[in-house]
Amino acid sequence: MADSEPGIGKKILSFFIKEGEEPIRPAAAPTTAAQAAPEAPKPVIANTAPNAAGTGNIDKKFTEHFVSLLEKANLPGPDYFEYKQALQSMEGLGLGEEKQFQAAWASFKAMGGVKETTVLNTSANQYLGILDKDRASFLKDVERAINDRIGALQDEEKRLEDSNKAIAQQIADLQKKMDDNKNRLGQISGEVAEQSAKINANKDSFEITYLSFVDQIKSDLNKINQYLK
Repeated sequence: MADSEPGIGKKILSFFIKEGEEPIRPAAAPTTAAQAAPEAPKPVIANTAPNAAGTGNIDKKFTEHFVSLLEKANLPGPDYFEYKQALQSMEGLGLGEEKQFQAAWASFKAMGGVKETTVLNTSANQYLGILDKDRASFLKDVERAINDRIGALQDEEKRLEDSNKAIAQQIADLQKKMDDNKNRLGQISGEVAEQSAKINANKDSFEITYLSFVDQIKSDLNKINQYLK
């Protein structure tokens, strides 16, 4: 494909993106009967498309990325993209698929004197190789992102789980301590009553013994005073 061809990016986009209803306004007024035909619909990005994972949508930023990539990889001279353009022009003519491909090939050969389909296979495979190489690079970036971002999140998840386990153990230890304290409190209540009884009994014995000594001494003292005058 010639590098100087105007609007190559838009043409590449129209090859691969589903067309909508809004027409593309031409830069100049048509001068031939063919140019006077109704304007081609403006290419728009389809909302969804099948993919390897079975999920996801066609994304505008990736569409623009691939268009730019193929535009920069544009090969000189007629190649797969010129043939694709010719094939696209066969739409709406009422031809079967085989006839469309054959008619497009005839139109393509008239562009640059190409007689073998090798140029189509070679250029298309080269563009596929460029896309595959870009995909491999992208998947490496995805893997790095998984390792960096998701790996970091998984590390944080493990830290939080370990922290929760430690906190749960602390709570269990504290609960056991509380239970032990409650049991001890129950024992202390009984011990307080027991010790109080023992102490009071000992006090009573002391008082009785004390009184017996005091009474005996006082009795002797009274008798001394009485009998020894």
